[in-house]
Amino acid sequence: MISVGSATDLDQVILPAIPPTHLLSGQIAALQITDRLHRGSQIVGRFETSGLAGFKIAAQGRPLRVRMSLSVDEHSISGWHTGATDPVSTLPRLIQIRSQGLLRQCVLLRGRRSHAQVAFDLAAEEIPDDGLICVEALDIMEGDGVGPEAREILAGRVIPDGVAGVRIDKIVFEEPPAVDFDPDQLDGCRCELYSLISAGGLVNLNRQGPRQLRSGMFLVNPVLRNTFGSSGYITFRLSTKAEPAAVIPATWRRMNSEWRWLRHATKKLMRAAAPDVEQVLSIRDGDIGVPEQRPQGNLTELEVPSPARSPLLVLLAPDQGVVPTLEYATVSDRSYGMELSPYE
Repeated sequence: MISVGSATDLDQVILPAIPPTHLLSGQIAALQITDRLHRGSQIVGRFETSGLAGFKIAAQGRPLRVRMSLSVDEHSISGWHTGATDPVSTLPRLIQIRSQGLLRQCVLLRGRRSHAQVAFDLAAEEIPDDGLICVEALDIMEGDGVGPEAREILAGRVIPDGVAGVRIDKIVFEEPPAVDFDPDQLDGCRCELYSLISAGGLVNLNRQGPRQLRSGMFLVNPVLRNTFGSSGYITFRLSTKAEPAAVIPATWRRMNSEWRWLRHATKKLMRAAAPDVEQVLSIRDGDIGVPEQRPQGNLTELEVPSPARSPLLVLLAPDQGVVPTLEYATVSDRSYGMELSPYE
């Protein structure tokens, strides 16, 4: 037997995946390293807690775009892998997505069934000669890419061990397209589907229209080159919606209570002020100053600079009885006139 360094002639040769490649299972040779990730057969894997997956990709000196689908389900709880599970929390989970040692995006997931999309670019010089690309999922309170101000504000607002049970359903490695899909406007749900924002995850990936912000916050992720928002500023149009009535069986006996609730909700919404943005801060660097917001009726336009290196956390003031809603986002031209919504 011939030994060369630490390898032998009996070692299995691992061929890297060649972009574009869509990886849908953890039982593949290209998944070289796992740390606290349980490999799956119909998904890439499920995290025990904050962990890492390393993929061998034949980048051949080219930049790559990484797109990843994450989700949570009824098994996404601390201790799922041992059977000693913790009680289910109603708070959302906030997760850092890191690659090659740097923070790339943040994901906010809320509820027991939701899906999130992640997308980021790796420059050619960030990919080593052996093609190993590492993707980490870390709880927001861990690691060194999050500033102390963000962690202080988020303490108590999100669950600890937020990565526990999170699934990687799919990961894609491809060359960044020369010309990307770049509309002038995205509705609230499309903003989340294209990973521009993260507001709790989508249950239905085909849903379009406004996006309710029940967590009282949302994240604006670093904008990909030549995509929506990369021109410098993004304007988010926020509104308030009345809380829905509790689910009441449609019987004649309860029709009066339904009508009373509808009258109350209508009056509440008519009196509701525009959503108030309390603070906008960089996850890494802290408060970015007083946000540019323009209220009118029950609508607010919030303008923020397109983040390039760190996600922005947008915190909304609570208002009992109404739900803040993201109607849509537009590429800002710095003109301060209100626009008409296509949903009105």
